[in-house]
Amino acid sequence: MAGISRRHPMLRRSQAIWGSRRVWQPRLVFWAGALSIGLISVLFAMLADRAQALFHVVTAGDGGWRFYLPLILTPTGFVFCAWLAHSFFPGSQGSGIPQAIAARHLRDDEDRGHLLSLRLAAGKIALTVMGLFCGASIGREGPTVQVGASLMLQAARWGGMAQARGLILAGSAAGVAAAFNTPLAGIVFAIEEMGRAYESRTNGLVLTAVILAGLASLGLLGNYTYFGVARDTVAFATDWPLVIACGVIGGGFGALFSLLALKITRRIRRWNALQPLWRALLVAGICGLAVAVIGLGSGGLTFGTGYTQARGAIEGTPLPAFFFLEKFAAGVLSMVSGIPGGIFAPSLAVGAGLGSTLGLVFGASTGLAALLGMAGYFAGVVQAPMTAFVIILEMTGNHDNVIALMCAAVLGYGTARLISNEPLYHALSRVFVAEAIRRRRAAEHPG
Repeated sequence: MAGISRRHPMLRRSQAIWGSRRVWQPRLVFWAGALSIGLISVLFAMLADRAQALFHVVTAGDGGWRFYLPLILTPTGFVFCAWLAHSFFPGSQGSGIPQAIAARHLRDDEDRGHLLSLRLAAGKIALTVMGLFCGASIGREGPTVQVGASLMLQAARWGGMAQARGLILAGSAAGVAAAFNTPLAGIVFAIEEMGRAYESRTNGLVLTAVILAGLASLGLLGNYTYFGVARDTVAFATDWPLVIACGVIGGGFGALFSLLALKITRRIRRWNALQPLWRALLVAGICGLAVAVIGLGSGGLTFGTGYTQARGAIEGTPLPAFFFLEKFAAGVLSMVSGIPGGIFAPSLAVGAGLGSTLGLVFGASTGLAALLGMAGYFAGVVQAPMTAFVIILEMTGNHDNVIALMCAAVLGYGTARLISNEPLYHALSRVFVAEAIRRRRAAEHPG
């Protein structure tokens, strides 16, 4: 072997390079970061489920005083979460996906640190879990994206890696993959939503991060489909009016959600400018009280992520006819309240409720209608049709409805673009970019 190395100096140089710490340290740190995203995503999911279950235990009651406890617990919890987010974890408010998108557009590491850090990741997890314990209509999937991006950016700092934008993308994709056990959706999400100008050189980073995070998740929870396995299949002729209705109506409602969220958020931000903390707490309290009232009016169905209701609809149990409107309102209020929490799972629940109602109108299977409603509505909210149908496909394990889900998602996206041509996450990300620019200018010109 030594003789071969002497005769071939290029081989000797290659062995030296691969044996050097400078080559292996970044790789090992990156792999450890990806695995940690999978492990923390699973822990986050468990904590979120426990928080929801505890809320239902605490507020359970047949007309007794505990049934009305959300009227105190929910607004108080909203105010406390908003105060913690404003005072100790600024940058943790809302979904977390806009922060990750904004961080990719920022070039300075200090500016990125205001949006992605281990401290923010810990705060995001704690406050999202707290919000779910208080009955907020939020999800953990968007926050998992910010957590994953934060972990991967920290790994880049420790490992001395220079590809910050690619690593944020990889961490975000790994977060989606681990949160839902949907590796393909994680990759599609990275391409379509996180990186509108996707760079092919990040392929390896995204794939490796998704694989390692997925392996960590599988090691703890095993292979599973988020909503179980959907059994219903679209009939070629009879069910296509339902496909079109779910796509168009779902996309319209999704665009309305996006439009309302953006307009209300902007108005609140302008109103909060004079007294940011106190007015933010007042908004959070009012939104929390309204969420509690809607929750009591719906018999408790609108509290939490909506996972149970969506899964029930997919399995064939019709939801109340106006559940989707109640969940829609609770979702808007929770989002504009300023507390940390995502919109993925609540949006899927709204879509399932809308589909269930349309299924009753068209005389179609509830499970099938719920799937199509989810695709149309979710594509309308995030204006990312590929992510919408891939994520629903992977979460339900039924590949017989690929074309129908694609159609519903594309129709939802097209309808949403006619109503609102501003994608929700990217519009919100510009707020964080603008804040970073103002902060930098203030630091450069303190006078």
